[in-house]
Amino acid sequence: MLKRTRAQESRAAIQRLHVAMRHLFLRGRYKPLGVSGEAMIEALMLLRPEIYGSIADPERVELEGLLYIVQRLPRGIEECRYIKLISREGYDESNFAPIIPAKRRRRCYRIDSEQIFIEMTRGRSDIYDILTHLTFMYVEAEKIRRNSLDGKGRKRREWIKLEDIVKREEAGEDFNLEVAYSYLSTLLGRTYNETVEACQKFAEASGVNSIFHIAYWLGQKSLDEFQEEKDREISFSSALREEVGHHYHGEFWATNIKKLLADKKLLDRPLHIISANLHSFMNAIYAPKALEKELPHEAVEKIAEQLSQPENVALQRKVQKFALRNGMSILEDSSGMNIDVQIFDLTQLDLAVLSPDIDCNDALVEQEQPILLVMNYAFGEQAFEAMDELLKPHEAGEKEFALNVASISIMGKAGILEGGKGDIMIPNAHVFEGTADNYPFDNEFSKADFDGYGLQVFEQGPMITVLGTSLQNRDILRYFFRSSWNGIGLEMEGAHYQKAIQSASRIRRNIRADVKLRYAYYASDNPLISGQTLASGSLGGEGIRPTYLITIKILNQILNNDID
Repeated sequence: MLKRTRAQESRAAIQRLHVAMRHLFLRGRYKPLGVSGEAMIEALMLLRPEIYGSIADPERVELEGLLYIVQRLPRGIEECRYIKLISREGYDESNFAPIIPAKRRRRCYRIDSEQIFIEMTRGRSDIYDILTHLTFMYVEAEKIRRNSLDGKGRKRREWIKLEDIVKREEAGEDFNLEVAYSYLSTLLGRTYNETVEACQKFAEASGVNSIFHIAYWLGQKSLDEFQEEKDREISFSSALREEVGHHYHGEFWATNIKKLLADKKLLDRPLHIISANLHSFMNAIYAPKALEKELPHEAVEKIAEQLSQPENVALQRKVQKFALRNGMSILEDSSGMNIDVQIFDLTQLDLAVLSPDIDCNDALVEQEQPILLVMNYAFGEQAFEAMDELLKPHEAGEKEFALNVASISIMGKAGILEGGKGDIMIPNAHVFEGTADNYPFDNEFSKADFDGYGLQVFEQGPMITVLGTSLQNRDILRYFFRSSWNGIGLEMEGAHYQKAIQSASRIRRNIRADVKLRYAYYASDNPLISGQTLASGSLGGEGIRPTYLITIKILNQILNNDID
């Protein structure tokens, strides 16, 4: 009998995780250390995702992975015994103060000392992502509990000292940091140097508690369950279970956008849909003119570097005010999708003030009068909901008005399989991991568009749309990279976007069949290289060049090449 490879075992583990999570979601509740929860833990331990580093080590707590998840979970979740995932159910109108995680835009509500509610409005991918993070969190909590007890099940001296340190910290009292690091290193199963480095990273991160606080409460809740049978529990509201998969939030979101276009009499104009961040297009178009006194004759990239500095908030506001006076509209999301939108009508801007970096054919732009619709990043499967609803005709009474979609451009961050942070990927297809769904397409971009800018560019291969970045391991990624798939990167939205686009253009005929497509990704990490996973930190300044390079290339094609 042939022995299965690590890649095959890992892919099977991912499938088991998703089947288990779907089952538990439909059931409505489960205990993380109960039978169902243990099955998820077993699959995650077999998978050993790169982002969770040393998860399989029985003693060493994975610190980079822990920082990664607490920045995406509500502050204080380590103190809670009960976690409930809910839909938008009216808590925004209550007196509960919303908690917004530092690295994931979602509303959370601390109901009491033991319970926290987390709004989930981005679909299944978001739910599965957070359940994976929680499973990892409980694995690490169990390590802390085991490290806190001696061979006879008694609390170790280091644990008692940590409890005192946390009380002092909460009271604002001083304590000896070096002594505290020493106690904590024992409980984390890490060296003194590793503990000091981790403490500094947690202290510098915004919106998270100290690692002393997090380690203590994770361990304490685990001890409560182990010693006093105070089981932890994760549940899902009935409203959430009913709404998932029905595009409830996406329909509301898309209707608001199309209503704004109709109110501004822009529905008939050529529409260029762009999925990207909400700063690069505004800055590329308006910042050179808006900041001509402060930063005269600077290239867009240099201006962007200045605008990215926290101390230059006043300059950022000046650019936005100028943009709002010259053709840009902002539609802040009220649907729960957490996808804000910018709409640009460049007929309201003197094109002569555009940066020389932008290759604009003024006469053709004046003739065609294109509209840019920039939508913030979707999350996983939410991309299908957003694009599917957006491409449907606008309904006004009994009449329908099809959108005049001329092009769709997707700029994304992705994991790269060859190269490093900041490099660029130009795919020719999307392959949906774990399914037989493949989406080839003609990409308007090519490697030649990005040559000569000091970045590596990879093309002629597919992007792998994964079920979750937090589930990937090297064995699976090496398989996609080295096999005949010839994958160039991994991300979470591309296949979902392309599924909606092909449905709208080839089956439903909501948009024209020859709509132009552009996909360009810049590398946020290389999960095949140690120290370059998502958990190792954000791109920071390394992301400015590829972000603005792709932005300029999209604008050049829309404002010149696309207009016949």
